[in-house]
Amino acid sequence: MAQDPTCVFCRIVSGQIPSARLIETDSAIAFLDINPIAPGHTLLVPREHAATMADASPALISAAAAELPRLTRAILAATGAKGLNIIQNNGREAGQLVDHVHFHLVPRSAEDAIRIHWSQGKYQGTAMEEMRSRIVQNLSGGG
Repeated sequence: MAQDPTCVFCRIVSGQIPSARLIETDSAIAFLDINPIAPGHTLLVPREHAATMADASPALISAAAAELPRLTRAILAATGAKGLNIIQNNGREAGQLVDHVHFHLVPRSAEDAIRIHWSQGKYQGTAMEEMRSRIVQNLSGGG
């Protein structure tokens, strides 16, 4: 299993750095975030190192993501929260601070101060079809 000795999450996975672990499987671990957005904020981390989703194998992601429903149920029950965000950031521009693919599970309530604002745009003219075509081309290995 690939590890990066300079990666803080790889060091948590290996036990070099202590953590408040919630789940440990052959493919992933989950632990409480030490800087939580809300009480119960959890990180789900694959045991194998991949910097971003684009660097990860489908098997790595599917094995880790398989724990999301069970973790969600447990966090909601433990915190009494009525909602939960699952957030996965890729790259600094998207807010990723640790270069090891991971999922944030953040319990939410109507009264919390967390706000996610989506500034929505619109495609003009043929821009949507052009973007669709470029993505499909890259899905089929053309780029």
